[in-house]
Amino acid sequence: MRSRALSPLTIAVHLSTLLLVIVWTIPTAGLLITSLRDKDQIATSGWWTALTSSSRNAMFRTPGSEAQKQEGPLYVISGNVLEGGSGTLSAFGTSSLKPEAYKPGETVTLPDGAKLSVAKDGDFRLTSDKSFEGSRSQRIFYTATTPPRFTLDNYRRVLTAEGIGRSFINSLTVAIPSTIIPILAAAFAAYALAWMKFRGRALLLAVIVGLLVVPLQMSLIPLLRLYNDIGGALGVPSKTYIGIWLAHMGFGLPLAIYLLRNYIAGLPREIMESARVDGASDFTIFTRIVLPLSYPALASFAIFQFLWTWNDLLIAMVFLGTGNDELVLTGRLVNLLGSRGGNWDILTASAFVTIIVPLLVFFTLQRYLVRGLLAGSVKGG
Repeated sequence: MRSRALSPLTIAVHLSTLLLVIVWTIPTAGLLITSLRDKDQIATSGWWTALTSSSRNAMFRTPGSEAQKQEGPLYVISGNVLEGGSGTLSAFGTSSLKPEAYKPGETVTLPDGAKLSVAKDGDFRLTSDKSFEGSRSQRIFYTATTPPRFTLDNYRRVLTAEGIGRSFINSLTVAIPSTIIPILAAAFAAYALAWMKFRGRALLLAVIVGLLVVPLQMSLIPLLRLYNDIGGALGVPSKTYIGIWLAHMGFGLPLAIYLLRNYIAGLPREIMESARVDGASDFTIFTRIVLPLSYPALASFAIFQFLWTWNDLLIAMVFLGTGNDELVLTGRLVNLLGSRGGNWDILTASAFVTIIVPLLVFFTLQRYLVRGLLAGSVKGG
């Protein structure tokens, strides 16, 4: 049989999909690789050079006279310019104007008569026949080649010292109920709008569709005032998780009802009528038939809602607060960006921590989404 050639449109679609995958994958891979490197390597080379050795120029100041030791007639100060790090020196110098004046292993006579030698592994030895008391410490400029090295220290610092752990729990506490509650409420409403006849159904559906275009910022202040008034009358504190759950529920319900209603309305009518003939109530039809068949729509909305609530900052700051005990993960990252703008090792590790959970949610629910779509794509004869 002759093979069937792909049409130009099919080739264009495949190439566009491949391009989108590459565009989204490269920054994510760069973020992950950077988060696993130490801060010296991040500062001197890009993530694409992570598997090759990198060269850097640095300056080291020798300890003062308190570190000197007497060996016979000589006074000696020794140590390592790499300060415990890994690498190999290719050159060193005693002046910023000539940082590569000498090769490792050479002995340099300083103006005060002291002698300095630096080995390839970074070990230096400063000797003099006079005590170093009262003299200034010596600066050593060097060029070192550092082999590729990966570490988990960035993640340890992020999850412990930076308070990300507490914010991580806060984000989970916000995102999980804020995803489940709208799905439960929207599923009941969607079934009623799709299969139950009552007055004003079309008008109610039109109102829900109209709410999709209402900007969040426009409704945030009225919603907050309403919540504070009701909470004050009932004696409920204003900054609680209940408030942010209700806020996310209110903002997510229009889209959830719209998506689920369109999907549930497309289910086979024969199934519903057969169930009613057998005496099933609307609640039984909803729980036994509609919900199992609606996994694709439920999974798709769950993905969107979880990503939105997980990455949200505005609603969390308004309804939950900005204290250390209430701050969500996105808010903590904003604080880190302001106070540690140069610490890319901390920022990249923190950013990747926020990506892990949404990726797990997406790939977990995608399995049910694809399975539901494939199950409904073929009808029996």
